[in-house]
Amino acid sequence: MRRSLWIAAALLLGVPGWFGAAELAEAPPAPEPTPRPGPVDPPKPGVLDEAIRRGVAFLLKDQNEDGSWGGPERTKGLNIYAPVPGSHHAFRAAVTALCVSALIEAGGDSAEVRKAIERGEAYLFEHLSRVRRATPDVLYNVWTHAYAIQALVRMHQRLPEDAERKARIEKLIREQIDWLARFESVDGGWGYYDFRVGSQRPATDSTPFVSGTVLVAFHEAKQIGIEPPEKLVKRAIASIIRQRKPDFTYLYGEYLKWSPMHPINRPGGSLGRSQCCNVALRLWKDEQVTDEVLTTWLDRLIARNGWLDMGRKRPIPHESHFAVAGYFYYYGHYYAALCIEQLPAEKRPFYQDHMVQLFLPKQEQDGSWWDYPLYNYHQQYGTAFALMTLKRCQRPTGETPSKGE
Repeated sequence: MRRSLWIAAALLLGVPGWFGAAELAEAPPAPEPTPRPGPVDPPKPGVLDEAIRRGVAFLLKDQNEDGSWGGPERTKGLNIYAPVPGSHHAFRAAVTALCVSALIEAGGDSAEVRKAIERGEAYLFEHLSRVRRATPDVLYNVWTHAYAIQALVRMHQRLPEDAERKARIEKLIREQIDWLARFESVDGGWGYYDFRVGSQRPATDSTPFVSGTVLVAFHEAKQIGIEPPEKLVKRAIASIIRQRKPDFTYLYGEYLKWSPMHPINRPGGSLGRSQCCNVALRLWKDEQVTDEVLTTWLDRLIARNGWLDMGRKRPIPHESHFAVAGYFYYYGHYYAALCIEQLPAEKRPFYQDHMVQLFLPKQEQDGSWWDYPLYNYHQQYGTAFALMTLKRCQRPTGETPSKGE
């Protein structure tokens, strides 16, 4: 009886070693063929600009009185694990950083937009230094530090003549890097839970997409002359590479290294995460991430977008096919847009037009985009990601759109 229970548990958990000789002798599954999306009509003149305008208008209207975006309202019966108050300090600061970045990139230069950016910047100046690890097992602050770096870089570039302001921003960027160094996993890279120990130096299993998010932010900081510690970068890169499969899917986390064919570790489950990992490694000069790798995964994202889309707006994380969670939709497409920027100019329009056609029908009546009900943070982060994605899909006026490559 006991042995039967162990076998049943092993089958449910995907633990190796409990299969008979016949199962072990079976050939591994053939590599999944790469799908190829067909041509798509480019957006009609003005449609993309109007969608961006409506998204910006949503962020302007939704900004809190203190200059931040989002909050712990809109609770429901099933909420993501978020110990108070630290989790929400991290969520609000991270979402505010994303919204500031989006308005700087896509908001234009109206007086209303400038005022919203200034209020958001003031919130970040006041609150970033207060964000901490929520509890021994929850490290949502790593998201805050990464997206704060990106917002601070854009703030640094926005008013380049203000030397005092730039010095203050540079100090804050170095502070965020220092916090990330403190909360680095003992194995290198970053995760946002430590269910192993809860130690001062997190024993968390690193997750490639978190490490990729941080590395993208580090690369942006480097472009304005702020170098992250070399050892920190190298350990993060190594953590992603050792969780990379030959087809450039990535494990969800290092704890799944003994279950490489778990649905979330297969191409359908990695659609929203491979993009971030690929572009992060590309930016840090990993020669394995070629143009072909980037286009292969952009093709997959577009042709099989339904696997990611079916998880969108579902209230339970990872309940969809391939264990996809809704909150990877706009996140994944934002990093896909960064991948498009890495391609030769002549290859970009095909993917830009596809991205626009994916996003335009999903804009809500109030101008927002959202993919997962996360208290009152989801419309704000979804809209910020969508705006930064669509901004990268705009092309110079007069450029001839193309249906295909």
